[in-house]
Amino acid sequence: MKSVFKHALPVQEGRRLQGKVAVVTGIGSGIGRACALLFAAQGARVVGCDIDATAAGQTVEDARSQGLALDSLHPCDLTDPAGAARLVDFARERHGGFDVLVNAAAYGAFAWLQEMDYETQWRRTLTGELDIVFLLCKAAWPVLIARGGGSVINFASANAAVALEGSPALAHCAGKGGVLAMTRQLAMEGGPHGIRVNSISPALVETAATRAHMHAQPEFLERALGKMMIRRIGQPEDVAWCALFLASDEAGWITAADVPVDGGATAW
Repeated sequence: MKSVFKHALPVQEGRRLQGKVAVVTGIGSGIGRACALLFAAQGARVVGCDIDATAAGQTVEDARSQGLALDSLHPCDLTDPAGAARLVDFARERHGGFDVLVNAAAYGAFAWLQEMDYETQWRRTLTGELDIVFLLCKAAWPVLIARGGGSVINFASANAAVALEGSPALAHCAGKGGVLAMTRQLAMEGGPHGIRVNSISPALVETAATRAHMHAQPEFLERALGKMMIRRIGQPEDVAWCALFLASDEAGWITAADVPVDGGATAW
């Protein structure tokens, strides 16, 4: 079973984001952390944030021990318009602006419809997966326009396209489906300003949030693997490498796209 949790390409140094400033949210763990470290290793000056100050501080420490440029604002609550504005101001104070925005931070509650509470599970998930993207994009938009354009990377999910048997993901499906649709609209609105907006839709990725669930419910893990053509669970670095491409000038003619980083799970 251990083999299904390995084999991601590790963070490597390079120059693909040399000269760029990237804002990455949710750097304390998972995909946000992997994006922050990879972007910094590839030459970007990274400004991160997380609501978990301890986790964000550890990521900053790890980056600096490797000689990477990473600043962080933490704790930072991006579900509050004031928190989103603070992060944008923080990045402008440090670097005068930014070229890349990676909306990796998210929160989702998982429960079956008849067991789901409206306020603390349904509404909180939509706030933590959909509002959080809207608020930061709204705050960042003037900076990207003044910069002459840039790249925004949002995170949808395989759950926006397919339902996984045994997964009580109703609110998560709704939130990530909204991110998928909002990304297309933002790409249209950003086009005249040189702002590219794309999304990535991962399938099951091993993070602190998913690891315990997978080990506690091996039948769920087996179902997820059964949907994948590449029979292993995704790693945060798998997703970060795709984000690196979308952030770079290599993707200069790509916008309104959704990239499934899912081991083939949504292809059949």
